[in-house]
Amino acid sequence: IVYFVAGVGVVYSPREHRQKFYRGHSDDIISLALHPERVLVATGQVGKEPYICIWDSYTVQTISVLKDVHTHGIACLAFDLDGQRLVSVGLDSKNAVCVWDWKRGKMLSMAPGHTDRIFDISWDLYQPNKLVSCGVKHIKFWSLCGNALTPKRGVFGKTGDLQTILCLACARDELTYSGALNGDIYVWKGINLIRTIQGAHAAGIFSMNACEEGFATGGRDGCIRLWDLTFKPITVIDLRETDQGYKGLSVRSVCWRGDHILVGTQDSEIFEIVVQERNKPFLIMQGHCEGELWALAVHPTKPLAVTGSDDRSVRIWSLVDHALIARCNMEEPIRCAAVNADGIHLALGMKDGSFTVLRVRDMTEVVHIKDRKEAIHELKYSPDGTYLAVGCNDSSVDIYGVAQRYKKVGECLGSLSFITHLDWSSDSRYLQTNDGNGKRLFYRMPGGKEVTSTEEIKGVHWASWTCVSGLEVNGIWPKYSDINDINSVDGNYIGQVLVTADDYGIIKLFRYPCLRKGAKFRKYIGHSAHVTNVRWSHDYQWVISIGGADHSVFQWKFIPERKLKDAVHIAPQESLADSHSDESDSDLSDVPELDSEIEQETQLTYRRQVYKEDLPQLKEQCKEKQKSATSKRRERAPGNSIRLHFVHGYRGYDCRSNLFYTQIGEIVYHVAAVGVIYNRQQNTQRFYLGHDDDILCLTIHPLKDYVATGQVGRDPSIHIWDTETIKPLSILKGHHQYGVSAVDFSADGKRLASVGIDDSHTVVLWDWKKGEKLSIARGSKDKIFVVKMNPYVPDKLITAGIKHMKFWRKAGGGLIGRKGYIGTLGKNDTMMCAVYGWTEEMAFSGTSTGDVCIWRDIFLVKTVKAHDGPVFSMHALEKGFVTGGKDGIVALWDDSFERCLKTYAIKRAALAPGSKGLLLEDNPSIRAISLGHGHILVGTKNGEILEVDKSGPITLLVQGHMEGEVWGLATHPYLPICATVSDDKTLRIWDLSPSHCMLAVRKLKKGGRCCCFSPDGKALAVGLNDGSFLMANADTLEDLVSFHHRKDMISDIRFSPGSGKYLAVASHDSFIDIYNVMNSKRVGICKGATSYITHIDWDIRGKLLQVNTGAKEQLFFEAPRGKKQTIPSVEVEKIAWASWTSVLGLCCEGIWPVIGEVTDVTASCLTSDKMVLATGDDLGFVKLFRYPTKGKFGKFKRYVAHSTHVTNVRWTYDDSMLVTLGGTDMSLMVWTNEMEGYREKRPCDSEESDIDSEEDGGYDSDVTRENEISYTIRALSTNIRPMLGIKPHLQQKEPSIDERPPVSRAPPQPEKLQTNNVGKKKRPIEDLVLELIFGYRGRDCRNNVHYLNDGDDIIYHTASVGILHNVATGSQSFYQEHNDDILCLTVNQHPKFINIVATGQVGDSADMSATAPSIHIWDAMNKQTLSILRCYHSKGVCSVSFSATGKLLLSVGLDPEHTITIWRWQEGAKIASRAGHNQRIFVAEFRPDSDTQFVSVGVKHVKFWTLAGRALLSKKGLLSTLEDARMQTMLAIAFGANNLTFTGTISGDVCVWKDHILCRIVARAHNGPVFAMYTTLRDGLIVTGGKERPSKEGGAVKLWDQELRRCRAFRLETGQATDCVRSVCRGKGKILVGTRNAEIIEVGEKNAACNILVNGHVDGPIWGLATHPSRDFFLSAAEDGTVRLWDIADKKMLNKVNLGHAARTVCYSPEGDMVAIGMKNGEFIILLVSSLKIWGKKRDRRCAIHDIRFSPDSRYLAVGSSENSVDFYDLTLGPTLNRISYCKDIPSFVIQMDFSADSSYLQVSSGCYKRHVYEVPSGKHLMDHAAIDRITWATWTSILGDEVLGIWSRHAEKADVNCACVSHSGISLVTGDDFGMVKLFDFPCPEKFAKHKRFLGHSPHVTNIRFTSGDRHVVSAGGDDCSLFVWKCVHTPH
Repeated sequence: IVYFVAGVGVVYSPREHRQKFYRGHSDDIISLALHPERVLVATGQVGKEPYICIWDSYTVQTISVLKDVHTHGIACLAFDLDGQRLVSVGLDSKNAVCVWDWKRGKMLSMAPGHTDRIFDISWDLYQPNKLVSCGVKHIKFWSLCGNALTPKRGVFGKTGDLQTILCLACARDELTYSGALNGDIYVWKGINLIRTIQGAHAAGIFSMNACEEGFATGGRDGCIRLWDLTFKPITVIDLRETDQGYKGLSVRSVCWRGDHILVGTQDSEIFEIVVQERNKPFLIMQGHCEGELWALAVHPTKPLAVTGSDDRSVRIWSLVDHALIARCNMEEPIRCAAVNADGIHLALGMKDGSFTVLRVRDMTEVVHIKDRKEAIHELKYSPDGTYLAVGCNDSSVDIYGVAQRYKKVGECLGSLSFITHLDWSSDSRYLQTNDGNGKRLFYRMPGGKEVTSTEEIKGVHWASWTCVSGLEVNGIWPKYSDINDINSVDGNYIGQVLVTADDYGIIKLFRYPCLRKGAKFRKYIGHSAHVTNVRWSHDYQWVISIGGADHSVFQWKFIPERKLKDAVHIAPQESLADSHSDESDSDLSDVPELDSEIEQETQLTYRRQVYKEDLPQLKEQCKEKQKSATSKRRERAPGNSIRLHFVHGYRGYDCRSNLFYTQIGEIVYHVAAVGVIYNRQQNTQRFYLGHDDDILCLTIHPLKDYVATGQVGRDPSIHIWDTETIKPLSILKGHHQYGVSAVDFSADGKRLASVGIDDSHTVVLWDWKKGEKLSIARGSKDKIFVVKMNPYVPDKLITAGIKHMKFWRKAGGGLIGRKGYIGTLGKNDTMMCAVYGWTEEMAFSGTSTGDVCIWRDIFLVKTVKAHDGPVFSMHALEKGFVTGGKDGIVALWDDSFERCLKTYAIKRAALAPGSKGLLLEDNPSIRAISLGHGHILVGTKNGEILEVDKSGPITLLVQGHMEGEVWGLATHPYLPICATVSDDKTLRIWDLSPSHCMLAVRKLKKGGRCCCFSPDGKALAVGLNDGSFLMANADTLEDLVSFHHRKDMISDIRFSPGSGKYLAVASHDSFIDIYNVMNSKRVGICKGATSYITHIDWDIRGKLLQVNTGAKEQLFFEAPRGKKQTIPSVEVEKIAWASWTSVLGLCCEGIWPVIGEVTDVTASCLTSDKMVLATGDDLGFVKLFRYPTKGKFGKFKRYVAHSTHVTNVRWTYDDSMLVTLGGTDMSLMVWTNEMEGYREKRPCDSEESDIDSEEDGGYDSDVTRENEISYTIRALSTNIRPMLGIKPHLQQKEPSIDERPPVSRAPPQPEKLQTNNVGKKKRPIEDLVLELIFGYRGRDCRNNVHYLNDGDDIIYHTASVGILHNVATGSQSFYQEHNDDILCLTVNQHPKFINIVATGQVGDSADMSATAPSIHIWDAMNKQTLSILRCYHSKGVCSVSFSATGKLLLSVGLDPEHTITIWRWQEGAKIASRAGHNQRIFVAEFRPDSDTQFVSVGVKHVKFWTLAGRALLSKKGLLSTLEDARMQTMLAIAFGANNLTFTGTISGDVCVWKDHILCRIVARAHNGPVFAMYTTLRDGLIVTGGKERPSKEGGAVKLWDQELRRCRAFRLETGQATDCVRSVCRGKGKILVGTRNAEIIEVGEKNAACNILVNGHVDGPIWGLATHPSRDFFLSAAEDGTVRLWDIADKKMLNKVNLGHAARTVCYSPEGDMVAIGMKNGEFIILLVSSLKIWGKKRDRRCAIHDIRFSPDSRYLAVGSSENSVDFYDLTLGPTLNRISYCKDIPSFVIQMDFSADSSYLQVSSGCYKRHVYEVPSGKHLMDHAAIDRITWATWTSILGDEVLGIWSRHAEKADVNCACVSHSGISLVTGDDFGMVKLFDFPCPEKFAKHKRFLGHSPHVTNIRFTSGDRHVVSAGGDDCSLFVWKCVHTPH
């Protein structure tokens, strides 16, 4: 049997009466599901970050952990039929429902469940991908498609009351059975309630269980009912009536298998019932019930425990048989218990202040005493059995004499707070107490006098120790905390251990006594929140603990230390919460001295004030600043660019094992933000520059071709890149913080493990190619240095770090870690490195003390001393190991670390002649070792990389500065060398020519920050940090002279130009000293700076100094005296400066970035031709500007390679190279300067300026409209007419005067409606089926018309409907699954996915609910939905595109970030997502030959994207190669071979891009914007469509060759003044064109003939709608100024009249020979149908005509307008149309009008929800209700009136019903409303909220609706969608 209690899953075998425990949870379990194969169990818990565990019930080991989705808790769980998927429901406010692929630990789908609590959820086992959930007042039926869970609410209807559903079970034929709160069973078919089984139980049904034979239900009435498979009753078992029953028994869980039934009750019991003996249930398990459990006592001589609880029961348990022996119910809740020393009496303390004594033997009462009013919380018998001490919450302890029938003999009154614990002394003479204040007091017994003398107490021996305060138990409290959360303690004197219980559900084991605070302990979890009491059994074999809220009694076995050795098989328990303590460090004796290097390293934080990721936000914040500045012309970026050429440096000081040989023998390592591949034969380097901050770790793929590197960042990334191509293969992000400190590939190379430097040092396991996180876990509180994956078992790994060695295995989405078990062999040491050995069991780790630890499984088996000082690196070979340590020695070992085979000491003496530099010291600390190609590769802490030959000689390959910042840099005046000086106290000379090595090095007594060569290159001046400076011989580096005049560091030092007569020395104490070099004297001091000096420059004459200070002052001084000069800024430019390193002044104003507050420009340097200024800044950017950079925010090129500060930049003497220094990355980088004209075609590694160009991107009205359109979603739409007043269903009804009795003699009421032209029998209409749509969404969507089936069909969309239109017949079929407007459509081109279409829709917030934006992928032929992708693109999806293989889908959102997302659409999995651009993106398309490359275009934007794993990398299009090219708004994309991309612009040009660089412009491809482009896959020809006026040679559609060089134009013969093409597509010999004017046209390529396939109104709303009196024609009139005539049978537009003004209403005369049209400007026109000639027109009103009607006798014309009037015209008087009268006092504008059948009345509905009747033609208002009721109407189109009250819905606060029409038969009614719904009602419908059917398809606002003649069709007109829907009426059969 499997069940749970507290935080433990229990597997109980009734046969053996044994339990097994699953303890992987960290808090209370509240839900459980059994896998269909009945071995695996899923359990869900509560908590802030609750998780789900799937575990094996045999081994009780975790199989998978699901986490990071739910909050608060997991309320229900259910497996599907084959057990592959699990569904969970959260306790969060939205009660999220989540579906998991549990084996992979991956969430498949998630949706908000319900606004209120969900109680049960189940998979429908008979239908795939369907689920049912139920809860408070609801039941929901879910379908899972793609990643979308879509709910439908169950309809209770009239069959049952809407009420809370507690449990459910699914059956065949879409049946669902559910148990309700009132005890009924509700039976559902589909989503409808079809019947109820009343009174199945007398109260709520809590549990329903389905099995092979049928169903079992259990309820609050204590009954179990069994039902057969059709839910007919089989039997009932009333548990309250059985011998174990009791009043109030309530069943919470029931399980029926064969002839056994398991029952769980509310009072913590489990019964088993055998059907044959149903009145004898067998009690398997029980615990305490409701209320807290506090009382616990153990019998002094027998293995018995006594518990008592607020449920008023006292129970005696046998610790041997694990069974309840006795139970007795008391009158009051019990709070404490004690058994006398002879085991005869049991005392119980009650909550009401009384206590009772019972005989243990038969539980009879001895005495009941009540002396106190507050709860008794503690009582104890004295050891000699004579007294009972009773502690009360009123802070007193009473002493009673046992022998005197418990007479009170004393009182202890010293406490000021409630008594918590008592202990007697062994001789029964003293009592110690603890109280709520944490005070410990002593009393003399039995009188109760307080003892204050400590001397007297010192010698007392206590009989028991259960107090929480006192010297002996100091150690149970943490060091620095005064919290009071330990509830209970019990000391075991014999075992010298102490057990404690606390508020966090933890039982801890300490040594006793433990005197010092914060002692070490072992901890055990299982209880939920509070453990209220804990006691040792009488023989100390067991510990009993009780849980306050979990009502449970836990029995633990104690394993003494001497037995632990044999009990090693009891491995440390696996759990996600750590089970052994590592919190304490009080016993400092066993903590080894931390090595200085490690100490230094643990203090590094890698936190940044500003991360590179923050830059976009910071820039956004500075937008305003930028706008004001950019009105001025910004300086262009320079033509030159630089390229990284060589880097001196290697990151060894805080990283390890980060150096490897690649396949071809190159060396890969990292420094700063650069991955370096070094070729030692050619002495050249290649660079991976994908990172933007410090790289902290590096590892190589087992095949030695790929490398993974992890970096620092707010959301740090790991890049996997190819060492050959240096291209990123995958980028992993999203699960670490601050940085990634270690990475490792699995042996098969498919997985990668990484460790973060966040506070919990998270460990993540990735499938790196897919970019997916497989598993994640918290690593450790302290730093983890290394992670290693097991080479034999890909699911296992180890991590090692500070006092940490853990062995992990993957379990679904989690990792389960077990600490290394050290035992007595070693101590808990810091591990610096680790490797696996020759079997999966063996692992080896190197410690900070120089040992190598050898592990088998998780046990330490041996340690070997390997190095003096920490072992930093270790490498496993085929037959042995190699280690390297702080002692500078490389050691080779045999395969079991028995013998050291050979050692190599890294010494200067061993350096081989070919070395590229000099070793600074012998035996440098070794941080990385790697073997290969016959050599040992060694990386040192000092930044050197050495190659050790097996025979001994050592070659130095690479070196950089050691730890400490590097600032000083100088280039030689005429040689390619430079000098650097650093805080590492060295001065170094570097060769910049191809030999790239360090030529000389000299140690200094202090670190330095600046240096300078003399003009003749002979001397080198160096400024030091202590205020001194020296001049050295530039060749030998020997001292020439030194001075020490300042206290603060020297920040800059400069020789005067020419002869170098003077030396200017600037210091941080804000002075500059000028020395005469010849006689070594100080000749001048420059004073006047208010802050430290940062830069100095001389002018060419050596007379003037330019100075920058830290306060951003720019000052000038005259040499040699140092007099301050004031020079106007205009003059500064004219001065010829010998050098320019200043960052201030007008000439370089533009180098300061927009976000100047958070970053500093630290250095600059000007080329000698004064053209290019290079700068370095705090964010690690090197930038090039054109000089002078006047005006703010100049444009630049920027380069990322350094990580944080670039401290200095210098050009070499001939400007051929730029040298840059990285402050904290200690690297020296050499860049080659590439002149303007010289540009290899290679990916440019600079990013252009980071501010978007301020030129406008061009203007076009259509583009602007599309960009600014805001899409309303249906659910939020508001009324389209400005109505005022109270809605009809809220109006008070006036009582009518003559309410006729139901049976009356009066003549029968006349028909409400004249029924004409319908057959004799009236048949109601039962359904509407969409048959035709006239309309196409071309006005604001693009690329949304495509060919299918070789051009037989076309597919497009309007409103929320996808339309498949047959070209030959014009017949249409529809995809209607979208619930809101479709914005984009694309067709999958891959032959495997034929006719597969993707459509994206609008939506509101991205909360994954049903109204969230989504993408549907569907089959165009059978309209089956294949996948639904709910997405986080709030507002809507504006572009979709399939990849080359057809498996990936790209989508773009309308959200403010314009997110771009890539999906694997078949699984519904989101692969990657990223913000696209800050302005609107119009289109994004995959390259037709790629699954990873795509292009996006939009407002002033074109980006070239690559998908790497789960990361999206983008490059902006580069314009700078073409003169005067500017970034325009881009609208369309096409592709050509060899990585060509074509983008259509707003100006009509087409840009041609090679990779991401603009290579030419096809000027004026169209005269107006190029809205659409199409690449033909079979022949590469490209079609473009634009906006242009038709002319002889031009045309709005052009067909081009593959390179866009030649074209042929096609004219669209539409007769429009301008053609605006929005969509193009090319089939076989045909081009398909969609236009802004809602036409779809087919153009023949050979003959250029145009065939219009689809017509529609251009602009909406379509207000006017009229159906022909006898034929299947109808008219529509719209805002676009046209009236169109449509033929339903021929499925086409017959005619169109352009009126020149917006039309509002239209009407046929009764014979159909005339048409009246009302206009928006107040005019109306009457046309003759036969000739379309105007018969008459008139304008009597100034504003819109809303309705126009002919009277049935054709005599009158009624014209209703928004001037609150109806005018009558007599048509018999001829076409002069003089008004004969009008209706007065209409309170608001007119909406609809209907004539009576006899033409003598007119009903008018108005804009204040009022309906009025007027006489015709007098216009007199008719008030008599009775008379109105008797009128028979010719038509009914009113939305108001009692007859149609039922059409108004409850949810219409802001939205209205806009239109209605009653059928010609007079018994059906259709309406259209603001939500875009068409509804079908019966007529009349006077009851509120009448029943109806709904039909979706329109966008918001259905503006008009009509039946056609003979009620054959309904036509509905759309407001927002400008479309006409024709629905076929389905009549009920006779």
